[in-house]
Amino acid sequence: MEKIRVLVVDDSPYSRQTITRMLQQTSFIDVIGTASNGKEAMSRVIKFKPDVVTLDLAMPVMDGFAFLRWVMKESPLPVIVVSFYADDRSFLKAFELGAVDFILKPTARASPELQKIKDELIEKIGAVAHLEMSKMKANLDLLTSDSSKYREVEEVFPEPKGVELIAIGASTGGPPAIQAILLRLPKNLPAGIVISQHMPEGFTKHFAERLDTISPLYVKEAEDEDTVERGKILIAPGGYHMVLEKKGENIKTILRRKSNTDKYVPSVDLMMKSSAAVYGRKVLGVILTGMGNDGKDGMKAIKEHKGQTIVESEETSVVFGMPQEVITAGAADKILPLKEIPEEIIKRCMTEEK
Repeated sequence: MEKIRVLVVDDSPYSRQTITRMLQQTSFIDVIGTASNGKEAMSRVIKFKPDVVTLDLAMPVMDGFAFLRWVMKESPLPVIVVSFYADDRSFLKAFELGAVDFILKPTARASPELQKIKDELIEKIGAVAHLEMSKMKANLDLLTSDSSKYREVEEVFPEPKGVELIAIGASTGGPPAIQAILLRLPKNLPAGIVISQHMPEGFTKHFAERLDTISPLYVKEAEDEDTVERGKILIAPGGYHMVLEKKGENIKTILRRKSNTDKYVPSVDLMMKSSAAVYGRKVLGVILTGMGNDGKDGMKAIKEHKGQTIVESEETSVVFGMPQEVITAGAADKILPLKEIPEEIIKRCMTEEK
C-alpha cells in the first residue's frame, strides 16, 4: 500500500519538527515536506502534490486562511487544521473555506504537550487521505445556493403529527453538512432538534451562535436542564455528553463531563439512546458524515424503540465511516444524499408513521 504523503505547515519550528516526527513513526505516512507559512506551502503543494496538508492558521507572510482559499481553488486536497488560535470562531471560518477537520493544539508554546494530539492526528489523516474533494465542494456549495432558504411549512399544527424530536450526529465534515440542513428547515418546524458534533470544548458555543445567525430556527449551545421543545435546536457542548431526561411535563438536557477514556465527545450514541428512551417512536435519528462508529448503537436503540432513521449516503459523505456503520448494522431506514435530507425531515415531522 502506498504511503499517505503529508505536507506539514506551521510557523513554529518546534511544531513542524514534532508533528513530522509523530507522523514519520507510523508505517503508512510519509512527510514529504514542511512549510513555515502559506506562501511556502503553495510552492510545496505545486512541487510535491501531497495527499493531505496539516495547517496552522496564525502564520506570517500568508496565514492559513489565505492558503485555504488558494488550495481549494487551485489544487483541492484534504486539509486538517492543527492550530492554537485565540479566536475560537476561526475554526468555523476554516471549515467554510474547505478544511475537512480541526485539531486544537494543547498549548501555543513549544511544549511536549503537543504529543497529546498524535493518535488523533494520525487517525484523521488516515480517514481523509483518499476522500473525493468534489464531495466537499458540493457540500460547501449548498451553503451558498439560491435554494438555501426553505419554504415555511404551510400549516402549523398545535401538536406534531409525526416526529417530535430529530437527533443528529456527525463528525469529520459535519459542520458544513449540519449548516446545509438547518438552512433548509422552516422556522415553524413542529419538532425539536438535538445535535452532537464531535468538537473540542469551547468551540461549540461559536458553532451554535453561527448556526443561529443562518437558520430560521433558534439555535443555542445546550446548558444543563435546558428544555427540549419544538422550534429549538440544542447543540451538545464540547467536552460534555448530552443526554435527555423527562422531568415532570418537560424533556430536559442533562450534561455529563467527559472522562479520559471516552473516545467520542460529545457522544452521539449517548444522546440517541436517551432520545429513544424518552421519545420512543416519535424520534428521528440522522447520522451524517464522520469517521468511526459513534451513532451506530444509538441508531439501533432508536429502531428498537420503533423510531425512524436516516443516514447520509456515500455519494455526499465526506467520510463514510459513521453512516456505513449504521447501514451495516441494519439500522438505516433511508440512505439519502445531503441535499435531500431536509425535505425528508420535514416529511417525517408532518406525517404520522403507520
